[in-house]
Parts: sequence; structure tokens; C-alpha cells
Amino acid sequence: MTIDTELQTAHGVALLHDPLLNKGTSFTEAERDALGLRGLLPPKVTTLEQQCAKVLSNVRRKATDLDRYTYLISLQERNATLFYRVVMDNMFELMPIIYTPTVGLACQRYALIFRRPQGLFISANDRGRIADLLRNWPHTDVRMIVVTDGERILGLGDLGACGMGIPVGKLSLYTACAGIAPAQCLPVMLDVGTNNKMLRDDPLYIGLSQDRLRGPMYDELVEEFVTAVQDVFPKACLQFEDFGNTNAFRMLRKYEKRVCTFNDDIQGTAGVTLAGLYGSLRITGGKLVDKKFLFQGAGEAGVGICNLIVRALMAEGLSEQAARERCWLVDSHGLVVKSRTDLAEHKLPFAHDHAPVADLLAAVEAIKPTALIGVSGMPATFTEAIVKTMGHFNQRPVIFALSNPTSKAECTAEQAYTWTDGRAIFASGSPFPPFTLNGVTHVSGQGNNSYVFPGVGLGVIASGATHVTDEMFFVAAKTLASLVTESDLASGNVYPDLQRIREVSVKIAAAVAELAFARNLASVPRPRDITELVQSHMYQPLYQDYV
Repeated sequence: MTIDTELQTAHGVALLHDPLLNKGTSFTEAERDALGLRGLLPPKVTTLEQQCAKVLSNVRRKATDLDRYTYLISLQERNATLFYRVVMDNMFELMPIIYTPTVGLACQRYALIFRRPQGLFISANDRGRIADLLRNWPHTDVRMIVVTDGERILGLGDLGACGMGIPVGKLSLYTACAGIAPAQCLPVMLDVGTNNKMLRDDPLYIGLSQDRLRGPMYDELVEEFVTAVQDVFPKACLQFEDFGNTNAFRMLRKYEKRVCTFNDDIQGTAGVTLAGLYGSLRITGGKLVDKKFLFQGAGEAGVGICNLIVRALMAEGLSEQAARERCWLVDSHGLVVKSRTDLAEHKLPFAHDHAPVADLLAAVEAIKPTALIGVSGMPATFTEAIVKTMGHFNQRPVIFALSNPTSKAECTAEQAYTWTDGRAIFASGSPFPPFTLNGVTHVSGQGNNSYVFPGVGLGVIASGATHVTDEMFFVAAKTLASLVTESDLASGNVYPDLQRIREVSVKIAAAVAELAFARNLASVPRPRDITELVQSHMYQPLYQDYV
């Protein structure tokens, strides 16, 4: 349903309660008369710009980031245009509030701050009627769905139904960063229970207070959901988010060739990390084929990044086996090597011939990697000894501490720079402030997936792509890396300025759409100007005249 058709039925208080239509005090005198709003609003008519200034002032007066998050989400629930206008104009300041790192705390407190439904809660008790639940959603032209089962929320673990904050936040970024219209976005929580006993015992918990569903019953529920999405929202791209390792890899393999879907933890993280590695090469010199990569963490993110690095290395001429040998993993039991008998299936392609190594420091000493990448969710694992050892082997050691939220980072920016005398090329999943050492100010990059997934989603929507492929994330990574300026690199940042995110998303979307047309994955005619096609799909948060 379009805004114009919604207006035919929205009137008076109902209009003020519709976040996609509400303009608050910006309704004109004529609109107030025609739409039954006279007396329901203060008499002064204000502009969108005046409203933005008021919102920003209120945000800055809040005592904590969680207070700021709650205020902004409440604004999103009542006036989406104003919310997105404020966020887009203040991306650097507000993205850490509406997403990482604050969204992690918001999920932990979600039962207390939940006010109005912003998505669909589908539980294990809804088997047999999931399509009916999807039809309860008020918007029919859904193009992007983010679904989680809450098992692995950021680095915080199993938060059950409280993980709904993640799909809500992700889709906010789809709109703010890439202009996908809010009415085309649907957050979904697939509530299959939780193994978090504290939540199950909490009388205020909002989800099913039971152990997690496993095995065939879990698979049948997911299958019904995926099938229902194809029936109710046939043009939608389905993004799996923050599933546990075992289910994440299984679901991706099961559905990636069948429906338009991807897993951001596996593929999006890979894209943004590869882009950062390309950026680091512009500082260190050399080629990707000359480097070695060691990962702390062998789950979705670690293996996903390795797979994309392998694709990149093969594009530079290495065989698949030689490319895999450049990537090494460390899990909770030490270096992933062939002689181990406890390895999950997704780790096996990166289990190499090597003597067992028990810990990360010993692995760094044995492998002598060019880049150390943290994706374990284990905080403070990049110790001073480890970072200094990286600095001993490399003139410009690459240290990516990518675990979210900030409390889970493997090390801080200050630590990475201090322990390497300012030589580290550092990036993190959540932002760190600039750090000055010996008179030099270092601006670290934020290896946040928001650089990649919004543009990929926009490109998929614009081209009507029937599938999302690993190659799309490869071209997204190359495109993102090409947009890093010399000024960015001079400050130590291997990513573009966050305020340029809409420009970045357009470029990535155009590259993804171009690939979709080239690989016969597009379902719309190829236009003469792909960038123009992409931009035509982008929502702009501006009030329209109703009278």
C-alpha cells in the first residue's frame, strides 16, 4: 500500500499514529483542516529542519546511550520521516546509538524498553499458520526481511526473543544508509525458545520460556517460514542474522540456491573485512597474495571472511588450495590443524598440516601473520604480548578487533597503537575515538557491516536479483575499498568517512546490480544507466504535501 492510498483511510488521530504518514507539528494549516487534525496539535506549524534541531538537542541531553536509543526508537515509532532525516544528517554521531554498540545493551534490556511492535514475532507455537502471521503485517510490498532466532546476538550470546532489536536496527540501517523505504522492510523474530536460564526464569521475559527447539522440528519451522515468505512477499530478499554457528551455515547452504537470501554474519562481515584488507595494502604496499591471515575465532565470521579471501586470492592467480593455506584459524582449543579430531564441518577447509598450537600467542609466533583478525566475541584476547609480537614481524601490523559490541573487542584502538608505537593499522567492529600518540592522531576505521549490506540489498532490489551470491560480496568489497580516499588512509582509516555512507551504498548497489545483469540473475530489464536505476529506488526522508 502506498502512502497516497493509506491517506485515503488515515484521518485525525489515526493519521498521527501512523509513523509513515505522521508529520507532527509540520502539518500545515490547510492539512490540519482537511485531515481532521485541528486541535490535535499545538497551533504553531514547524519545519522539518526545526523538528530535527529539537530532536538532536533532546538526544544530546540524555544521560546515557541507552536513554538516547530509547528516545530515538520512540521517535521512529511515531514519525519515521523525522527519525531518518535526523539519523542521515548525523550518521557518525547516531549510528553507534541506533546500532552497535548500543543495540547490544538495548537487546539485553529489550523486555523493559519494548513499547510498540516494529516487526513480527513468530514463535514455535505458530507452526501451521506462519503465512497468516505474515499477512498481518500492514505493508504488502516488502523487499527486505531480516530474521533472527536470537541465539547468537552480537558477542552477547543467546538473548532469545530480546534479540528482536537486531533486525529492527539492521533494517533501520538499510533505510538510513541505502534508502530502502521503511514500508519495504520487515524485521522478524523467530522465537524457538532460549537456553539462557536467566531469561527463562525472568517473569518479565517477552519470549517463550522453554529450551531452544532443535532437530527436525526446528528445521520444519524454518522451512515453513521461508516457504511462507515466498508466498506472501515474493519480491523479498531474506537476510539471516545472528543465528548460532551450526544453524547459520546449514541454513545458508540449504537456501542460498533456492531463494534470494544471504547471511550477513558470514558474507557481510567477509565483505567489509576484505575491503579493509584491501585498504591496508594501500598503506603497506604489496599484494594480497603476499600476505598471511590469522583469525581469533572460527565461527560464522571467521570462516566467512576466509572464504571470501580465498575468492580474492584465486582472482589474483592462486589455486584454491594455495589460497586456503594463507588463512589460519584459532578457536577455543587452539590452532585449527588437520590432526585435531574435534573440528566442526565448517572449519575443515582451513585445517592445515601443522603441529598443534595451544593458544593465540603461540599461533602468532608460529604462523607470523601479516594480519590478525578478531571475530571471537572474546574480549581482551589481543594482549600486549600478542600485539607486540605482531609488531615485531611486521613494520605495519594489521590488527582488526571486529567483535561487537565494544565490550567484546579483542583490544582497544589505544592499546593497538600504544603497543606498536603507532605503527598498527587498526580497525574495529564498534567505533573507538581518535587517539593521539607522540603528537600523531590516529583515526581508526570501523569495520562495520553497514558499509556493505545496505548497498548489497539495494542492488538486489533494484535489479530484482533472484539470488544473492558470494561474488556480489566480492565486488562490494572491491568497490568499498576503491572509495577510501588518500586523506582517509593518511589518518590510518582503511574505510571511507561514515558520512559518505549513502554515496558508498549507491556505488556498491550499482556494482551488485551490474553483476546481477551480467550473471542473468536480474528479473527486470537492464537499463541504460544502472546508477540511475539504483537511485530511483532510494527513499528520501522528506515530508510530502497532503493537500
